[in-house]
Amino acid sequence: MGTNVILDILGSIVIFGILMLTLFRIVDSATANTYKGSGDLITQQNLASIVQVLEYDLRKIGYCADWEKIPAPNLSILLADSTKIKFLTDVDEDGNMDSLFYYLGPTSELTNTPNPRDRFLYRVTNNEAPVGVNLGVIQFQLTYFNSLGNQLDFPISVPGEVHSMEIELAVENVDAYNQEYSTAYWRQIRLAARNLRNR
Repeated sequence: MGTNVILDILGSIVIFGILMLTLFRIVDSATANTYKGSGDLITQQNLASIVQVLEYDLRKIGYCADWEKIPAPNLSILLADSTKIKFLTDVDEDGNMDSLFYYLGPTSELTNTPNPRDRFLYRVTNNEAPVGVNLGVIQFQLTYFNSLGNQLDFPISVPGEVHSMEIELAVENVDAYNQEYSTAYWRQIRLAARNLRNR
């Protein structure tokens, strides 16, 4: 009788261990799914926020509320590079031309965040001090095309040749679960501001 009791106790311990291990795996899986789902949501919201401002600004290249101050289309873009663009626009719609400068900062500026790849995306109006927005941007890539649709090679020495552009933006969550970062990617193919077409 004593052997059966010991075998029953050992069998109960083994079954209890299997049940606890299963429970721990279920809890860990639920936690991972919660973090991943909320990370995906935050990443997509950050991407949508950036895209909304970026598209709005880039579509207004060469725009001014006072039509007499609108620059010639070939003078609207001041700088065109793979990770930066500077152009003329009327930011606050007061009838005065402003310069708007977008560029991507280095990863070394955000060493205090867990994500080693995130960077500041800067939006500078006129000659104001640069203020970066950290919403997990890891890629901001621009490709430019002339009026015939041909891709322009870098460095672009004559920004006035730019007729349209392709924008690629990638955002990762600034925090990770188990070293896995949620990523969202957006590409705008052949964005052309109306004032760049008026040639």
